[in-house]
Amino acid sequence: MRGGLQSRTENAGQPHECPPWWGDRSGIGDPTLATVVGQDDHVTGDPLWRESAMRLRRVTVRGPSMSPALSDGDVVLVRFGAPVRSGDVVLVTWGSRPGQLSVKRAVHPDGDGWHVRGDNPFGSTDSTTLGPARVHAVARHRLWPRPGRVPAPRR
Repeated sequence: MRGGLQSRTENAGQPHECPPWWGDRSGIGDPTLATVVGQDDHVTGDPLWRESAMRLRRVTVRGPSMSPALSDGDVVLVRFGAPVRSGDVVLVTWGSRPGQLSVKRAVHPDGDGWHVRGDNPFGSTDSTTLGPARVHAVARHRLWPRPGRVPAPRR
């Protein structure tokens, strides 16, 4: 799914190369990667997902919605509980799609949530279609393949 996230073990059978400093690359028992898109029980029932259980987490970007800043397969570090600013890359859900995690860019506060948008206007489903999103975490650093700050939006 566009802009969704998957664990390494559920990547449609495709190999996922990770840096050697990550240790075990099998993906088995790795609680730090994002859950599979569309499975509500992972988001709400898994204690490793709970925002209070883990403040920092690695997530893998899936889909073209954040191109050119982030590409399919990029791994970013997200921080739960971080203050959100316009322009931040954020991990979100929508009420109409509670089990789908998406990586988008925060545009502005909108009621009880945030209006978010993908950087790729031709390949993103975002607040334009789904309304305000609930922000769970903020991503400011990419870990792989090009470590550094998440690029700012192009103007």
